[in-house]
Amino acid sequence: MSDLPELCIPLLALNAGRVRPLGREGLPSGIDKRPVEGALRIGLTGLAGDEQADRQHHGGPDKALHHYPAEHYDRWRAELPDRAALFHIGGFGENLSTRGLTEESACLGDVWRLGGAVLQISQGRQPCRRLDLRFDRPDMVARVRESGRSGWYYRVVEEGAAGPGDVLVLLERPHPEWPLDRLARVLFGAQRDRAALGILAGLPRLSAGWRERAARRLIESGPD
Repeated sequence: MSDLPELCIPLLALNAGRVRPLGREGLPSGIDKRPVEGALRIGLTGLAGDEQADRQHHGGPDKALHHYPAEHYDRWRAELPDRAALFHIGGFGENLSTRGLTEESACLGDVWRLGGAVLQISQGRQPCRRLDLRFDRPDMVARVRESGRSGWYYRVVEEGAAGPGDVLVLLERPHPEWPLDRLARVLFGAQRDRAALGILAGLPRLSAGWRERAARRLIESGPD
């Protein structure tokens, strides 16, 4: 009998956005996503009609879709009530919004079916300064890093269409030992776990960029 957990997570919203000026600097950004009403095609590099301004650090095969747990918004509104109006679905630039799945329960390499598409978790989100601009706070990136409420990215295993009302169904969990909160601690935490870093540096399901980070961190940690 399979020990794969039976996970079916309803999609609250499918979000897309166009590139617009962001913050006081007017930096081009597609971070402001809004829910769409109908189904959209999910291709190998992202959601049809969705845009990213910085294609070097956002989008592409290993970061085709961003997922952000909607329950995180409750905590952000409680912690930063003066910014409460900005903490809504799509506010962190996510394409997928759900409740019931967080960095503690989602694992690297998880394979999910969503509508006609099949997705695989490739890495967590590494917050950038666009979050500071988006929420008009110079410490927002630091807050996201410290809280671990960053969301994660998918690569697309099978292209297909998905829309509001579809359900994420877990198909495979090859790395239950690597929930995303642990992955972030190993790659970005103060403590350096050489054994864990060595594993991540050679883990094919981890995105190429984060495998390289694991390898660099392993070298920087010095010999045993």
